[in-house]
Amino acid sequence: MAAFSARKVHNYDLYSGHAWYVPGVKGMFGFLGWLILGALLGGVVMLVMGLFMSPEAVKDYSMLVEYPIQFLPAMVYAANQSRKNMIFDPGYVLDNKHFQPYGMGLMILITVVMTFASMFAFDLPNYWNMQLTNKSSILAEFYEMFTEMMKELTGGPFWSSFLTVAIFAPIFEEWLCRGMVLRGLLTKMKPGWAIVVSALFFAVIHANPWQALNAFMIGLVMGYVYYKTGSLILTMIIHFVNNGTSVILSHLDSMKDYADVNSWMEVMDKSTYMILFVVSCVILAACLWAFSRIPVENPWGNIDRIPPADETVVTETAADAPMPTDETPAASEELPADEDPAVPAE
Repeated sequence: MAAFSARKVHNYDLYSGHAWYVPGVKGMFGFLGWLILGALLGGVVMLVMGLFMSPEAVKDYSMLVEYPIQFLPAMVYAANQSRKNMIFDPGYVLDNKHFQPYGMGLMILITVVMTFASMFAFDLPNYWNMQLTNKSSILAEFYEMFTEMMKELTGGPFWSSFLTVAIFAPIFEEWLCRGMVLRGLLTKMKPGWAIVVSALFFAVIHANPWQALNAFMIGLVMGYVYYKTGSLILTMIIHFVNNGTSVILSHLDSMKDYADVNSWMEVMDKSTYMILFVVSCVILAACLWAFSRIPVENPWGNIDRIPPADETVVTETAADAPMPTDETPAASEELPADEDPAVPAE
């Protein structure tokens, strides 16, 4: 009965509790609807908090409370769908550890180095976005409004911002964008298209047009890492390093003068920037090559499949059946008439 251990579901487990819900494109759009509902629910909670807390306290801790609530409806829905499907449908494990020919420690090191390299290699779109924004008074005005709104939402103390952006965001967004959306798309379309579509979804849910291209590009990297390793832990590390670095830099006193800077090109001379850009691209390419050496075991990537319960039962029943021996005739063999109890002896 060892095969049934993979079907064990633990309460409040983001991994085992959602393995049997494998959404496609329709399910991906459904998640957008659940996120909108979650945002509305979070807004209601914040209004209630405002009745009992000071405006300063609400501002300091709004995102810390509202952010996890935003994902709650989607998580409840996915868990219910998974429970409905687990008897007759196969499941696909959300977090796997396909790291060969490397070990987990080396994979984590490569992932961290790759993340820092990608942060500079993908910086150029930020510069292009601001150049385009500054050419339009309407876009510039809208950007100022959006920036002020984001400052209001994330203007709390350092520990609150770090917990929300660097801890909560990697956990919840990776569960959704890679664990649910990409995992589902990989079972229903070609891997390349699945990675691209999930990266677009990742960019859209950020609701920030000035970071959309940057988010799309890092989404491609995380999608490829998930396809090759099946590991949500690695994609969470990428997310954590990227977001955590941004939060730390934004709270450093020495970086206060660069609070409104959107690209490193705005604070570096062009030659230094291009050297760092090229070096970062080379490092990023080398790290992606290291991931490319991991063999893919399934058409949908290195994501372990859990057979449906009825398939498991049939397989185990066949395995438990006694094999015919020389002393025990097989069912298809005919006994001699004098030994067959169904034939009376003469």
